[in-house]
Amino acid sequence: MRYFRYDQTFEGLLTAVFDAYARRQFPEGLLGEEEAAPLFGEVALTVVTDSVKADRVWKGLGKKISTSACSALTCVWLSEQPGVDALLFRYIRKAIDAPRSIELNFGDPDVLAVSKWWRKVNNERERTMQFFRFQKAADGTYFAAVAPLYNVLPLVLPYATDRFADQCWLLYDLKRSYGYYYDGKETMEVRFDDPEGHLKNGLLSPDIMDKDELLFQRMWKAYFQSIAIKERLNPRLQRQHMPQRFWAFLPEMH
Repeated sequence: MRYFRYDQTFEGLLTAVFDAYARRQFPEGLLGEEEAAPLFGEVALTVVTDSVKADRVWKGLGKKISTSACSALTCVWLSEQPGVDALLFRYIRKAIDAPRSIELNFGDPDVLAVSKWWRKVNNERERTMQFFRFQKAADGTYFAAVAPLYNVLPLVLPYATDRFADQCWLLYDLKRSYGYYYDGKETMEVRFDDPEGHLKNGLLSPDIMDKDELLFQRMWKAYFQSIAIKERLNPRLQRQHMPQRFWAFLPEMH
């Protein structure tokens, strides 16, 4: 069995597609840079990520499937699931080779799998948008922590930048140890060498919190409790619409 080794980036995946067509040699699987080849497998090619090659594949793909289908592929990539790169490789190859668009051919197992994973990632994106809560720090920066099932922070970023354009904020993924900082003009990806405190538990400590933040949190909790109708409480339905994994970062749930 032949394998391609690459850097496990989306651009690297597109480069692998380009190289496969250029060599007329298509792999049975893809390996990361440090990943050992399976027994009886061989590394036929080590792919060197090339933005020009990747761009050519992406533009060519855009001529075969719709813009929304291309967007779905990037969403599925962010699922971080084992084998997602091989799935997308097969999908892209089928899309390029087919005489017409394959995006609605749900009889194909790869098309169906891409559709299912897109739906899961998109649902997590919407939930993350709904359930992150900002806390105001003493320096005026608003901080919110999330820990989504999939790597949806890049998908949430356009909403956050548009919705909170008048304030400085840091939206941080505790699970993947990175985030995005907005300074009022530009957004940049940030990582911290030695994360501690709020970068691990998602909550600002009182010594770095704005003096009115606790007051606002108490007011929000009081409002939340005042609109609740005890006779209509349905914990099971609540968990269905507001998964419990988000509760740690919601003031109203404490």
